[in-house]
Amino acid sequence: MSNHFETGLPQNSANYTPLSPITFLTRTAFVHPQRTSVIHGNRSWTWAETYQRCCKLASALSKRGIGKGDTVSVLAPNIPAIFEAHFGVLMTGAVLNSLNIRLEAETLANIFEHAETKVLLTDREFSPLIKETLAKVKRKILVIDIDDPETESGEFLGELEYEDFLAEGNSDFEAVLPEDDWQAVSLNYTSGTTGIPKGVVYHTRGAYLLSTGNVLAWEMPHRPVYLWTLPMFHCNGWCFPWTVTLLAGTHVCLRKVSAKNIYDSIAEHSVTHLCGAPIVMNMIASAPEEEQRELPHRVEMMTAAAPPPPTVIASMEEAGFNVTHVYGLTEVYGPSVVCEWQEDWSQKDKSTQAQLKGRQGVRYHVLEGLTVADPETMKPVPADGETMGEILMQGNIVMKGYLKNSEETEKAFAGGWFHSGDLGVLHPDGYIELKDRSKDIIISGGENISSVEIENVLYQHEDILEAAVVARTDEKWGETPCAFVVLKSAGSLNEKDVIEFCRTKLSGFKIPKNIVFSELPKTSTGKIRKSVLREQTKQL
Repeated sequence: MSNHFETGLPQNSANYTPLSPITFLTRTAFVHPQRTSVIHGNRSWTWAETYQRCCKLASALSKRGIGKGDTVSVLAPNIPAIFEAHFGVLMTGAVLNSLNIRLEAETLANIFEHAETKVLLTDREFSPLIKETLAKVKRKILVIDIDDPETESGEFLGELEYEDFLAEGNSDFEAVLPEDDWQAVSLNYTSGTTGIPKGVVYHTRGAYLLSTGNVLAWEMPHRPVYLWTLPMFHCNGWCFPWTVTLLAGTHVCLRKVSAKNIYDSIAEHSVTHLCGAPIVMNMIASAPEEEQRELPHRVEMMTAAAPPPPTVIASMEEAGFNVTHVYGLTEVYGPSVVCEWQEDWSQKDKSTQAQLKGRQGVRYHVLEGLTVADPETMKPVPADGETMGEILMQGNIVMKGYLKNSEETEKAFAGGWFHSGDLGVLHPDGYIELKDRSKDIIISGGENISSVEIENVLYQHEDILEAAVVARTDEKWGETPCAFVVLKSAGSLNEKDVIEFCRTKLSGFKIPKNIVFSELPKTSTGKIRKSVLREQTKQL
């Protein structure tokens, strides 16, 4: 039987347009042409100017034959050029590949080959790295050098400097909108610590929806002033290049992330919002008094990555920041779960509030499914706050898949859900709490121990700046917790002191058997490389 709601009601250009973040820029430039769009050092641009620059970039790329399905890679810190690429590249129909600036030449060369990069926009600070990388690459790549006046630059490697390349383009370029919103829009490589990272493919629908989801989840106002502390190469800056543009806000670029630069930028530009991993919060909260500045107002900060210790959240609140905790992965465009505040939590004491805020929370408005389940049976765990399962997600902000890797894609989507690889619990109120990566859980004498639980206890000690806990092989117990600790400058703890402190707050089997005082190896996004620490335990 035919459906009378479908008969004679065709989809056409009048009633259907594929979703694309390009439309955020075109609208904002039209409605707010004279508002400040981007600030970088002593320079600034209006939205009318930024729109013209993005059009010129798209036009220049198109004149070089770049179009739908081509890959344009960018290696740069948070400067205007990488922001403009988030629109200019998309306006040609090509795919944007933002590169981690801390990768080594071998990995970058593998990415260029795997992504089939045709154009590379590269900041001249990284000329030595790119020179070494290109020597390993067989394919021909058009290299465009970015000469940023905010830093000392290396040698020219490419055919043109970025501004000269823009001069080749036309400011009246008409953007090529996607044919449908399943079209690939960006390619982000996971920060793998071994082998070749997997290439995560985003579609234009997901980019559009996560960008708008950020507004809802963070309750963002129109025209925010956003400070770029989060790398734009990380999940396309959690889609905030598009989100802030949608809101006709101002992007404040920050080439070098330091506590002083953050405080100075907030004070000078009246910054309202910023994002960053817990390590950035720690940097802000622990800044020397001479580097701190009085905040012009309460500043909103969104944090994700490793679960932030409640003590760090509490210290940020005291410093004048309101922290919103989110959770996500590269495979879901960045943040997709938010610890949404409940009104009755405001009546609780500060310590309890920080503890509640440390949970990962509930699904974004634009994520259709979120559950904690047994990864084998797919049966949801009871909402008891204790039974651990894998965090699974489903919906429009889940990646298309891994580029040229059907085996890993099928594994990630087993059972019709995206498998995060993270272990967590479901609380009675429906909020999830991350407990560990599945590979980071410590199994001691048959008991599952959450490394995050131990880390949260360690962070409560006034002399401890950073902490990470991993499993160490043990003949008797199979595995035991081993803690790596970084002390604050005034700290003078020894191994016995730390163990005794843990004894007052943890069950006996959870107390670390070894304490190592050393710096913590990290990825470019601030995540602690626990695989490296596990290797180090073998030398103890």
